Amino acid sequence: MTVSVLVPSSLIREAEDKREATRKIGYVARAATVFRVDRLTVYPDPDGTRRWDEGFVETVLRYAATPPYLRKEVWDKRDELEFAGVLPPLRVRSQTGSGSEGSGSLRQGIVTEVGTDGRVRVNCGLQHPVSLPVPDDMGVEQGERVSVRVSSREPVRAKLVAESPPGFAVDTADLDSALARDDSGLAVAASRYGETLDVARLDQLVETIAASGRPELTVAFGAPERGLPAILGVDADRIGEASETGRFDLWLNTVPNQGSEVVRTEEAIVATLACLTLTE
Repeated sequence: MTVSVLVPSSLIREAEDKREATRKIGYVARAATVFRVDRLTVYPDPDGTRRWDEGFVETVLRYAATPPYLRKEVWDKRDELEFAGVLPPLRVRSQTGSGSEGSGSLRQGIVTEVGTDGRVRVNCGLQHPVSLPVPDDMGVEQGERVSVRVSSREPVRAKLVAESPPGFAVDTADLDSALARDDSGLAVAASRYGETLDVARLDQLVETIAASGRPELTVAFGAPERGLPAILGVDADRIGEASETGRFDLWLNTVPNQGSEVVRTEEAIVATLACLTLTE
């Protein structure tokens, strides 16, 4: 199942300092990794952003999503990454293909040099950058991130492949654009004002997602003390009405009877995806 998660630029609005803000973003990145999220989109919430501009969340998420062996190559020193050392390790599981054409582990690499002989040098976390032929149906540029399937380290046997690397991609888009994507699938708004997610309703949702030809799910979350109704300017008391459902297929309360007045975004992501990514 393809899973996309939408979080606001105001995600860290209650953080007391940059260290705490970075750590909070790290928890979101961990949740995205644990539940195999394919894409994390940061949508703008200028009215809710406080101490840092909206680019802070995107930059730290992109850094977290970059494999450790590529971070020095990809990232220079930046103010947003001052406390990147507090980010928890994601430890993304490598994807192993099947069969002679798909054997080996899939790794992310970065093109360090483009030759004139149809070959490129790629840093993919091996001892040295490797020289690889570029498939006829691919075009790559210096600095571009690519996927490399490594079938042997000694001697090195690897090839460029047109596959998505392990882990999640990060981008920015407004909510309407993100929900209008061809692969948005079932669009869910996570909110305490939504329909209570109980066992019976969860069974229906899992069946609906599984029965679709290309099971796809997009889940949007709000910010601390600023949920989706406030961000969207929606009357929370009218969430159940068709006129207020708007952009989403449904609004769900995935933490019914919450014991805390506020469920943090990173907590809501875990609670929600733990339910919605269940299989039959």
